[in-house]
Amino acid sequence: MQPCNPLIRELEPAEIPILENMLYEAIYQPDENNPIPESVLKIPQVEAYIKDFGSRKDDYCLIAELDSKIIGAVWARIISGDIKGYGYIDDSTPELAVSLFKAYRNRGIGAQLMSAMIKHLRDSGYKQVSLNVKKENYAVKLYKKMGFEIIGEDHEDYLMLLKLD
Repeated sequence: MQPCNPLIRELEPAEIPILENMLYEAIYQPDENNPIPESVLKIPQVEAYIKDFGSRKDDYCLIAELDSKIIGAVWARIISGDIKGYGYIDDSTPELAVSLFKAYRNRGIGAQLMSAMIKHLRDSGYKQVSLNVKKENYAVKLYKKMGFEIIGEDHEDYLMLLKLD
């Protein structure tokens, strides 16, 4: 696959519904022949990544656009309260989610999106950002390359943190 340089820009309010597709694409699929059903998006801890997105002051999303088509997204939000995200650290640490449609993976776009989001979070005064990732997900290498460190794990997942200051 050739690298490409999509336009990285903020998500427009009218484009928020695309986050449901992006969230599904962010879910690691270990077996392409037996995909995880889209009903997984209704699990409260999963749905928390997009439910009412844009309604909180900490919601921020960047998208990758190529040929006027959204091909990927990275978004951050603080998920706290009764239902927490899988990457929960504390009530002041945003969690990151990143996804690309399959045809655009392994071209450096994820790194471009993450770099832009990390810069935004740092410039906005956040001290750190977290994420959760399946141990077998190839994206673990990207996250480590971006500076994330594993700070916790269970039998399937890593909890990763990037210090921004």
